[in-house]
Amino acid sequence: MRWDNLRLADPGRDDPAVPLFARGAVTRTFDTPEFRGMTFYEIQARSIVNRVPAASRVPFEYTINPYRGCTHRCIYCFARKTHEYLDLDAGADFDSKIVVKVNAAELARKELASPRWGGHHIAMGTNVDCYQRAEGRYKLMRGILAALRDAANPFSILTKGTLILRDLDLLTGAAEVTEVGANVSVGFVDPEMWRAVEPGTPHPGRRLETCATLNDNGIACGVLMAPILPYLTDSPAQLDRTVKEIAAAGATHISPIVLHLRPGAREWWLSWLSREHPRLVPRYLELYGRGSYAPKAYQQRVAGMVKELARRHGVGRATPAVARRLPPARPATPPEPPEPEQLRLL
Repeated sequence: MRWDNLRLADPGRDDPAVPLFARGAVTRTFDTPEFRGMTFYEIQARSIVNRVPAASRVPFEYTINPYRGCTHRCIYCFARKTHEYLDLDAGADFDSKIVVKVNAAELARKELASPRWGGHHIAMGTNVDCYQRAEGRYKLMRGILAALRDAANPFSILTKGTLILRDLDLLTGAAEVTEVGANVSVGFVDPEMWRAVEPGTPHPGRRLETCATLNDNGIACGVLMAPILPYLTDSPAQLDRTVKEIAAAGATHISPIVLHLRPGAREWWLSWLSREHPRLVPRYLELYGRGSYAPKAYQQRVAGMVKELARRHGVGRATPAVARRLPPARPATPPEPPEPEQLRLL
């Protein structure tokens, strides 16, 4: 991945070989509880609409990412490695040193108006959350959404944040002229696990309320049930509880994704695991010993269980207001009794 678009655009003054933060990025700290211990690097980006490398395993081609680093502090975040390209570490620096592309809205409007732009779908929130806590101060998404609306350019947003509701007026306005989609990320609803591994995010229940509000206002919103954590949130009972609450929120669909551990995230996660759940370290090394992804058999088994639970609880069959009043759908055939232990490899 290239980071040239993060350099300050003044070649007459700056040597392109000089690292980003030595070239005049404005550094800010804020003496407020929600930002204590964090540093923000305000930079003038050269571009904002990014093309995803062809080798990436994602179903979209273009993204907009107004931030680098994330105040959500999710221990498992796959994007941690990207901070190393900025000469920062993938652990504490990723959580506390946030790059802010302060000219993101201006660039978005300019690039979307270019004759060379083909009006492709743009995905947001796919690297780090565009509605992380910093967005409450910088308000970059309002300008970006206005540019997308004015260009009638299709887009989608993935978020763990509730701040997206601040921009409901822009989302509904854009939906009148183009395709707009949203997903909230809720991998589990267990409060203790949430506090442990997603300490900077809103409570999972609040995220599901956000999903319900979006759907009630005509913005189709599903749930990315991710990540499902092996041996921590993958028991039949845990999966059932999570899917049941997703259905009650009126989610249009559900997409389960098992935890994957890419370099950067892998080391940070295993370090946390060794402190908090040392008995699970050998099991994780067995699951992820050959790569970033759990074995296909395990992934397919989890996905199959979630699919059946989604059918049983009626995910996608009603609006949020109606979904809360409906009884669970009866399965066509009696379900198999749940396993007493966490999921095992087939």
